[in-house]
Amino acid sequence: LVFTEEDKYGLYSNLLFKYFLAEGVVCGHDLFVASAKEHPDNILKELPAPLLDDFSRKELGDEAAAVKSEDFQDSMKIAWRYQNLPKIEASPTTYTKFGHYYDVSKKMSPELCQSVKLHSFYLHEELSFEPKMKAWNMNSGYARLLQSIQRIISQEGFDGSDPQKKQRNVLRIGIQSLGSILWGDDVCCSDPPEDPQSLTKFLYVLRGLLRKSLSACIITVPAHLIQNKAIMERVTNLSDMVVGLESFIGSERETNPLYKDYHGLVHVHQIPRLNSLICDVSDTKDLAFRLKRKQLTIERLHLPPDLSDTVSRASKQDLAGSAKLLSSGCGAMAIGKKHLDF
Repeated sequence: LVFTEEDKYGLYSNLLFKYFLAEGVVCGHDLFVASAKEHPDNILKELPAPLLDDFSRKELGDEAAAVKSEDFQDSMKIAWRYQNLPKIEASPTTYTKFGHYYDVSKKMSPELCQSVKLHSFYLHEELSFEPKMKAWNMNSGYARLLQSIQRIISQEGFDGSDPQKKQRNVLRIGIQSLGSILWGDDVCCSDPPEDPQSLTKFLYVLRGLLRKSLSACIITVPAHLIQNKAIMERVTNLSDMVVGLESFIGSERETNPLYKDYHGLVHVHQIPRLNSLICDVSDTKDLAFRLKRKQLTIERLHLPPDLSDTVSRASKQDLAGSAKLLSSGCGAMAIGKKHLDF
């Protein structure tokens, strides 16, 4: 269960949500898309197009060749006794196959989208049939969504506890903007909410369904609207992985020279834990993302080596204060791969 905290305007979290679904299409997995904001069929039409292996290898090969040429030029400039010291890798120099790469400037072909089986859940259509349904002491939208997921898992052969005769497959579940007012929940619009337990009950039952089935789930939640911190702590404990996206749009960091090369920050709050009571805290906390013309890239946040002379002394002090808010590992943790391409 991957829990994603949406950015303020939901732009980049929605893109990450589509990456998860697009990977399922390319791998031939079944999809279950649930939303109360837009129809799942429209979400499927907006998935990014996958890059061919040869094309992606050529792009990475060109980047690696450019890096090697820069290294050769630097070796001609640096003194010989400093050449053997470890260097920070600017980009991956070797091609490693992990997942697939996608072009956000193009849409996935309809033929490829239709090659996988899609199970859609649009809340407004579901509530029009039986609007007064309520079960498990939670609101109607959550109860109906759980029943739909449970039915798909049992009928389509994703139940891992029962022996299946047909070939096994993986079910990818995507739930968009859970906890928002569109789902009939009030955790985002009032503090304290009248029904604070519906969201945690839903995640508790959903996690039980995921544990006994061949499925993986990603959930996006507008966490910046939830004022009750106790609810967020419960939701975090009920998730396997918690990632937050902080966009610079509309904030003072958008014009800050310290973050001029990035579009937002990535906060890894929790990573999956196996056979352990507590989760392992990631050492790499200084992550940032930027949306290029074709790809969304997650990189380590590197501070500029020096600021321009045109920046005033007061601005430099403000930037120094902003740098202290980042993790102390900006320099020490920069050894290794710089960024991850989707």
